[in-house]
Amino acid sequence: MIKNLLYFIKNKKILILGFGKEGKSTYRFIRKYYPNQKLFIADKNTALLIENPDLVDDINVEVIVGDNYLDNLEQYDLIIKTPGISMKDINIENIKDKITNQLDLFLRFINIYTIGITGTKGKSTTSSLIHKILLDQGLDSYLVGNIGEPIFNDIEKFKDNSIAVIELSSHALEYVTKSPNIGIFLNLYPEHLDYYNSFKDYGIAKFNVAKFQKQDDYFIYNDDNQNMKDLSFDGYKISDYKISIEHKPNSKNKVYIDGDDIIVDDKKICSKNIDMKLQGMHIVNNIMFIFAIIKIMNLSFEKALDTIKCFEGLEHRMELVGKFKDIIFYNDSISTIPQSTINAINAIPNVNTLIIGGNDRGVDQTEVIDFIKASNVENIICLPKTGEEIYNRLINSNKKIFMVSNIKEAVEKAFEVTKKEMVCILSPAATSYGFFKNFEDRGRQYKDWIKKLGEI
Repeated sequence: MIKNLLYFIKNKKILILGFGKEGKSTYRFIRKYYPNQKLFIADKNTALLIENPDLVDDINVEVIVGDNYLDNLEQYDLIIKTPGISMKDINIENIKDKITNQLDLFLRFINIYTIGITGTKGKSTTSSLIHKILLDQGLDSYLVGNIGEPIFNDIEKFKDNSIAVIELSSHALEYVTKSPNIGIFLNLYPEHLDYYNSFKDYGIAKFNVAKFQKQDDYFIYNDDNQNMKDLSFDGYKISDYKISIEHKPNSKNKVYIDGDDIIVDDKKICSKNIDMKLQGMHIVNNIMFIFAIIKIMNLSFEKALDTIKCFEGLEHRMELVGKFKDIIFYNDSISTIPQSTINAINAIPNVNTLIIGGNDRGVDQTEVIDFIKASNVENIICLPKTGEEIYNRLINSNKKIFMVSNIKEAVEKAFEVTKKEMVCILSPAATSYGFFKNFEDRGRQYKDWIKKLGEI
């Protein structure tokens, strides 16, 4: 299964660009099969050798660290890049054909069936649910990509009949030269504006989920998202599936809502009011994409609905933390854009307090501010940095606005102001970087403080 990949990387002058979780995975994989091949590692982290002492003992590795780690990239045959490293300030014209990553290498050289899911929001839940549906219908499915371990950690497990369900970030898609057999594009909203030169570049990277598909592959896309339409993607095919909340006559291969019913190719599948543990109309929308997969792969809708109804959801995504001091707490730390926060408040009844704010990446907060003004949410607790703008723009509204400096203060204020038997939700509409390790760290600290303060 990996023979062609090993042949491709053999004896090349390889740079592993970025030595985080994925970079380490790439290093271990190459070293397992080519222990004496010369390798190069570049990372901004000056403490890399201290933190990874095994590299010191590797006489066939050269490490470049510090602010100049992106210099002289043209000298390498192959640059295996960690998705988190932005190249927006570098002229890559002469080296772009050398840049790859684990996703690209996997799609090019591992010959199994692939389902790739991208979108600004909903990737993790949709990917996990697709994976569970495939397992429940007896298929050899693996969940890889953003949501799990680096792809190379699982690459030796695949068999000829395996299916890889891959959560695809725009960063990973940016340099791929092959697309999945089924590509899913859930939605497109402004995010990662600090990583790309423009919102358009971000969207173009996302469309790589379908750009390199063959004619017998399938692209399942959101036909209602104006941001996607504005990019005028020219790779649509006859086999592709449109997902829409409304019926569009004379449209082939479609999933839509008619009244209260979800329709797949003019056949009723179920009510949109599915009795399930997940909440929100945005979840129903994601399930419509999954129904297209069920149709394409000729699987059982009945069994899929059984899986959907029992699916518990993910940590940090509208996660019920529990009831403490007669207040119901939800953790929605994964919400890093305004639209996701709006979805969460619409999905969860009786939200009385919203904790919002995080790292400022230049995303316009107007949509969520206008939504808050018109909502029934009474208390708005603002965290730096985007919380400062939200605070200033809501200060003269009819809301009770509070500015706090950290997550502990936010939870303390929530216990103080939230009405009994009502909901407090952390849904930041911003990323966590600069304040927490990641959104998981933010969510877990939030939950820890709820439990600590809830016992006092």
